Amino acid sequence: MPALAIVLLIAAGTRLYRLDAQSLWNDEGNSLRLAERRVSGLLDAAARDIHPPGYTLALKGWIALAGTSELALRLPSAFAGLLTVAAAIALGRQLYGPGAGALAGLFVALSPLAVYYSQEARMYAQLGLLAALSMLAFVAWLGRAAQNRPAWAWAKALGLIHAAGMYTHYAYPFTLLAQGVMLALALIWLVRRGSADAARRVLAGYLALSALALALFAPWLPTAWDQITGWPAAQSAVSLPERLRASLDAATLGGTVREATWPALIAAGLLALAGLFPAWPSSPLPRGWRVTLAPIWLGAAVGGLLLSGAYRPTNLKFLVPAGVATGLMLGGGAAAGWTRRRTLRPAIALLAALTLAGQIRSLDTLYHDPAAARADYRAMAAWLAQNARPGDAIILDAPNQIEVFSYYYNGSAPVIGLPRGLGGDDAQTRAEVEALLARHARIFAVFWGEDERDPRRVVQATLDARAFPVASTWYGDVRLAQYAVLAEPPSAPQVDLNVRFGPSITLTGVALSAETIRPGEALGVTLFWRTDAPLDARYKVTAQIIGPDGALIAQHDAEPDNHRAPTTGWTPDAIVRDAHGLVIPPDTPPGEVRVAVAVYPIDAPGERLTPDSPAAADELLPLRTVRVEAP
Repeated sequence: MPALAIVLLIAAGTRLYRLDAQSLWNDEGNSLRLAERRVSGLLDAAARDIHPPGYTLALKGWIALAGTSELALRLPSAFAGLLTVAAAIALGRQLYGPGAGALAGLFVALSPLAVYYSQEARMYAQLGLLAALSMLAFVAWLGRAAQNRPAWAWAKALGLIHAAGMYTHYAYPFTLLAQGVMLALALIWLVRRGSADAARRVLAGYLALSALALALFAPWLPTAWDQITGWPAAQSAVSLPERLRASLDAATLGGTVREATWPALIAAGLLALAGLFPAWPSSPLPRGWRVTLAPIWLGAAVGGLLLSGAYRPTNLKFLVPAGVATGLMLGGGAAAGWTRRRTLRPAIALLAALTLAGQIRSLDTLYHDPAAARADYRAMAAWLAQNARPGDAIILDAPNQIEVFSYYYNGSAPVIGLPRGLGGDDAQTRAEVEALLARHARIFAVFWGEDERDPRRVVQATLDARAFPVASTWYGDVRLAQYAVLAEPPSAPQVDLNVRFGPSITLTGVALSAETIRPGEALGVTLFWRTDAPLDARYKVTAQIIGPDGALIAQHDAEPDNHRAPTTGWTPDAIVRDAHGLVIPPDTPPGEVRVAVAVYPIDAPGERLTPDSPAAADELLPLRTVRVEAP
């Protein structure tokens, strides 16, 4: 019992640690806004999504009691994750023995995949819990039914869990597939030992509990069919072996380590193999059947993801149940190797330590590495609320952004979601962006997930063509871009230059939006480039404003045409227009300042191309002088 208590405490600690440290992200905001609707509206919205409504209905009831703070929204998932560990312990005890249960629970408690989704206000922790409870009930029911002992309580529980699982996520049937395979193996075992009557009872019982689950799910079944068959299959350029490696890595080490170490993966594989030789013989179910369950479950989850057309890196979250299966294999292997032979104990201890070290390393990445953090809408909204001013507008160019953005943003600038609806009408989107450009002096655009709603990047292309990009800041995988709306960037230079940078790139001319500027205002700088030969390297352009003392006042760096015209795609002798917005800081004193430009490789900012101009200094070419007036 002390070991079980320690494992559960570890599970609680890993799931509650920094539970509300990160911002809610897009999908969590969607969960909240759906749960805030009336039940009829919630069901209608869920029918137009790709997720069944079970989790959101449960969340609706929860927030009525606990509120909508970040901590409150994520607590149900944390609690589900803790219960999943408890279910893994109980299932490990049934399959491999008492010691294996605690070890299996430990591996699930430290599984970064399980921890990550136990800290997210989405349905994946609940998917893992229901899958684990389902397997626990399945094994308990089958063991009793095979011995002709009363099992209807377990059968009814299993039917109810199946229905709840199907209402939670459409990946739950992968667990049903594993149970179907295990049921067939159990029937073969019963028939071979001369228990045909028991086999018939088992089959009849499973059909009955399945009928119960199907009857409960029947109201949603037509909608589920339409959603699953109508949703486009995910396209992946990743090879099957690479997808398999990523899936197994996620189920074992959690997927948050960008480069999983081979020693940890090999150690986990060897530890799992040791589980094929359990030392605990006392069970109503045969040893071979028991050691087969977890690998079959893992194979059904991974195979279902890879073969269903649902694989993409973001869908590795469907493998939370596979993480439980992996924990069972690891716990069973560690217990079997430790129990069978004393001489194996050092090797088993080493394998377990390497596996746990890989999980802990991945957990550390999850908790503390900014690159593994969710998109920080909290910080972005706070910055906008502080820095937005009259005349600004905010565009949200992605699905589900308004739900989470409105959770944090309390500023006065209007917020517009574009494209409208599911997108697709590029002409309407372009016209709406142009209308915003006509009414607002500054526009902030939040870019994420454009592939779904704005695959041709109409919003960005229109902003780039009609305004000057000033800044671009990443908040996790979401980008906040700022544009200054001045006179439209010209199609021809005001001043011809013809200065060569390096062997092939020529700056043919420049145009400025103004000759004088006040502090706090933006200056538009339009550069015109060409190349006389194809380029095999990508370059960035830095446009700068330099003070009389040589100090840097303002700067904007980007690949040409705001990253939309990389130099590797330039056609020889074709002119490339490249707009940059430079904001004069409010505390800039009056006087003359210089506009200058430099070019450097995208991955080597310190190696600037040398301009063939005597006016250049430190590879920085002065272009024109601008006067800063008193405010």
